[in-house]
Amino acid sequence: MLNIRFWEVVLIGFLAQIIDGTVGMGYGVTSSSLLISFGIYPAISSASVHASELVVSFVSGISHFKFGNVRKELLWPLISFGIVGGVIGACGLVRLPSSLIRFSVGLILICLGALMTYKFIFKYNKSDIQKPKKYSVNKLRILGFFAAFIDAIGGGGWGPICTPALIVNNTEPNKAVGSVNLAEFFVTLAISATFLLLLGFQKFYWGIVLWLIIGGVISAPIAAFLCKRLPKRLLGILVGIVVIILSYRIILNP
Repeated sequence: MLNIRFWEVVLIGFLAQIIDGTVGMGYGVTSSSLLISFGIYPAISSASVHASELVVSFVSGISHFKFGNVRKELLWPLISFGIVGGVIGACGLVRLPSSLIRFSVGLILICLGALMTYKFIFKYNKSDIQKPKKYSVNKLRILGFFAAFIDAIGGGGWGPICTPALIVNNTEPNKAVGSVNLAEFFVTLAISATFLLLLGFQKFYWGIVLWLIIGGVISAPIAAFLCKRLPKRLLGILVGIVVIILSYRIILNP
């Protein structure tokens, strides 16, 4: 029996989604850390987090779409190859150690977060992010595959990888956050289905899943509104700082 109370998990779900929906990352990392701290095996922790994230990411994605935070041309390449990467990552988590992969990703993300923070503090040019940028479909596919793979093996990583990568390439921060959040639903669906097949229905902590969903669904529209309203420069800096913080967490807890 887990020594954790209903309101504690609801609060964690609420705060995690406020962070995730506003800056495009943090839900999986925060929730996974909570479950693992209570002694839950990483594969089961990741499975339970993705099960709750399935509902939360759907509500978050729809909220971002309604607030105009989504660029439609980014979605299909990220989703299609994200599904493939997520399924492979879920299979690898159940069978293989992931410490080296996560450590390497942490180092890459620290550099990316530092670059983005520097750019929005010292090199910010409003006209750059207002110019529509045509993305390479192949690069978006690679990004989606890699981010989903890391997300599956670590219980979080889709947002920290996809969001800064898009922002560094002059995507408006709110559009990057919203597009990544909406695509996340489909990737999470694939990852959750894979965990369900590999681990079995009984291996999920459905009580915690439900509590996380309640907290996340309440905060999802609030976070989407904040993402729309925050100044682009401030939002870009916040994303960079959160990336650096989460990267250190990945390195120190491989």
